[in-house]
Amino acid sequence: MKNFSNLAAAVLVTTSLATGVHADTWKFSANDIEGNYHTENAQLFAADVERLSGGDLMIDVVSGAALLKRSELKRGVQRNIVAIGDLIAGAMGGENAIFDADLVPLLATNFEEARRLWDVTRPMYEEALAADGIMILWAEPWPAQGIYVTDPIESADALEGVSFRAYNALTAQFAEQMGAIPTTIPSAEVSQAFSTGLVNAMITSPTTGVDTQAWDFANYFYNIQAMVPKNLILMNTSMFEGLSAETQAAVLEAAAIAETRGWEMGMAAQESALATLAENGMIIGDTPDVLKERLNVAAETILADWQARGGDAVTAIIDAYQE
Repeated sequence: MKNFSNLAAAVLVTTSLATGVHADTWKFSANDIEGNYHTENAQLFAADVERLSGGDLMIDVVSGAALLKRSELKRGVQRNIVAIGDLIAGAMGGENAIFDADLVPLLATNFEEARRLWDVTRPMYEEALAADGIMILWAEPWPAQGIYVTDPIESADALEGVSFRAYNALTAQFAEQMGAIPTTIPSAEVSQAFSTGLVNAMITSPTTGVDTQAWDFANYFYNIQAMVPKNLILMNTSMFEGLSAETQAAVLEAAAIAETRGWEMGMAAQESALATLAENGMIIGDTPDVLKERLNVAAETILADWQARGGDAVTAIIDAYQE
């Protein structure tokens, strides 16, 4: 808590964060590293805001979760530690099950399905976050998730007892359903975790595989397209409302541009990342036939559990999405 307060003080030195006070420079806490397309899109958003506002608002994008870790991001935006930040929607699934929609296996497995799911969930997400003084600027997808392993998958029990890197509760549940033992590890520590034998498998995107140079520790990538998670870009509502009407319009226009661009970047990144993994010696495959039945059972189990946890709200998502 002390470190969190110290960060707040440090940010307040350089940015005016009080409600209703215009800030010349605001901080954007980006979770991913320089060169990742999510961070690049954030930087392009910042440039668009500066241009569209005529320089009235400047946004400083700080990459690599240097300001706030993913687990701290929502609270950091809510408490004005930073004005803006991004996080994977499922990071908030523990407090409200609706945010887990992206991470239910086989519910949305391509960009078209992911976009339809976003159209369904966006109003619900906005309502839930509004209660905490947070607004959504835009959302952008990750490439479809696949499984990285050191050894080939040759049977339905290939992951039985394998230490499996997860990044939230639902991916940990997925690992358990596949017979693996989940270990929660942030992306920045993936390479070390594999090299020390802490984990031997993981589910994540092709782009994260490139960011972590997965070819140094894993030999196979099975492109099972289990889910297409989305990053949400969040902004403190009171800070937004403290801007002039003209600057508010500039921020919203830049966000709309960033959303369109972010989806295009996500689709391009999927193809590029898969090519990069192959170029560096990884063996790329589709879902192994021996794993399909177990994968389907896992997806059905997780979907049922999600609906039980989320009640009417989750049922409404499923019904609207499947119409």
